[in-house]
Amino acid sequence: MKKQAFNPYLPIDEYVPDGEPHVFGDRVYVYGSHDKEGGETFCMLDYVTYSAAVDDLADWRYEGVIYKAEQDPDYGNRDYMYAPDCVQGNDGKYYLYYAMSGKDGVGGYFGPISVAVSDSPAGKFEYLGYVRNADGSPMLDYVCFDPAVINDNGAIRLYYGTQYGFEEQDGAMESKWFVETECSMFNKKADEILEMAEKDSVMGPVTVELGDDMLTVKSKPRHVIPYKVKGTDFEEHPFFEGSSIRKVGEKYYFVYSSQLNHELCYAVSDKPDRDFKFGGTIVSNGDVGLNGRKAEDRLNMTGTTHGSIEQINGEWYVFYHRLTHKSDYSRQGCAEKIKIEADGSIKQAEITSCGLNGGALRAEGGYPAVIACIITNGHMPHGTNKRLEERFPNVNHAEYDGRTERFIDEISDGTVIGFRYFSFNSNTKITLTVDSDSEGVFEVMQELDGETSGRVSITTTKGFEEFTADVSFKDGDRALFLKYRGEGEVRLKNISF
Repeated sequence: MKKQAFNPYLPIDEYVPDGEPHVFGDRVYVYGSHDKEGGETFCMLDYVTYSAAVDDLADWRYEGVIYKAEQDPDYGNRDYMYAPDCVQGNDGKYYLYYAMSGKDGVGGYFGPISVAVSDSPAGKFEYLGYVRNADGSPMLDYVCFDPAVINDNGAIRLYYGTQYGFEEQDGAMESKWFVETECSMFNKKADEILEMAEKDSVMGPVTVELGDDMLTVKSKPRHVIPYKVKGTDFEEHPFFEGSSIRKVGEKYYFVYSSQLNHELCYAVSDKPDRDFKFGGTIVSNGDVGLNGRKAEDRLNMTGTTHGSIEQINGEWYVFYHRLTHKSDYSRQGCAEKIKIEADGSIKQAEITSCGLNGGALRAEGGYPAVIACIITNGHMPHGTNKRLEERFPNVNHAEYDGRTERFIDEISDGTVIGFRYFSFNSNTKITLTVDSDSEGVFEVMQELDGETSGRVSITTTKGFEEFTADVSFKDGDRALFLKYRGEGEVRLKNISF
């Protein structure tokens, strides 16, 4: 029986966020940051990559560690490698672009952008240098953060930047505090901040063309989108970070993380360096915006996301990430199928458990509960640059008798766990593997707040135990929702049919 794909699409103990998928030859490679399971800050681990045959997105091959932070000359000062991107140069080699940072993002906006090179998309990569001006000095124009790169018919174009809304506040640039804040954040002098603010801003997404050496800029960087967005079509979804670029036919698609922080948006232009028009939201890791869903009704803990789109074997997908462990520090890659319409638009994708599978998962055998695409108690938080302390349902891990188990933690009364989608076929039973400190019941439904298909009663356990119940599922491709009712808290490890 063919292996199935589900979200997260990599092993459930792997944390590769900020995914940039690229098809090289007959395989798709994903490059991203590398978080630690239960980590204390962003991007604690060295870069790894995974690849899959373009016609089998369920079978991801671990290519190993492709590049280590200690290979960068700035290691020891800034020890963490943030979101990278990879491109094939005109010489046939593969070039990895990234930015270094200190703990909790401190120094991540100081630049420059570093470059590593390999003969293979699977690495290993070796340090090449940093993006530089013609005189050899580091290129530090604007804010060198979250690089993205494209080989546009031989033209190597680099995109990067970050953006906060400081300068659109009335009187901001007359405020010593605002100017000093920007100087500290971006390692810039006040004169530079003020001079740029007169034209536009030191912030915002920019692009620059590189020479064939993949290091030296051939032009001055310029804004892709103006910093000042009030009154424009970007006003409700302004750029924050996570630049990514794709060419679809003769159109350029600029993908980015907005200041709403839970969504990937896109803009489209006929030109690679200007005139981009806002397109819409591609995906939100809380389904915010889909069918009018409000932020306060998010279906998961939301927070930073970063990724891109890629055409794989004739189909388009969006790659993004979700949060686990009640923080932004342990993020996992997910993906959804999308469609680029004839008019160039992309409808917002619904987050699912079956992402790259090409259809619903079989309602047969067992699945790890952490493939749930909906985990909510009805008032889920938005993540910040820390681990949250309040109790709410989340993906987590712990040791049980010498084994590391992964599960949905802190399930309490009213928590809903959702899976989209399973293909039901005369299923009459469901089994849940649960660790519980009290008695309770899981109501089983195929629609959110819909009819109850069955109830799985839970008792106090010593570790994980299985509980089975009869159910009356309707056949076909449908969602599965588990709503917990009871005192205390429950951990859910597996579901099986």
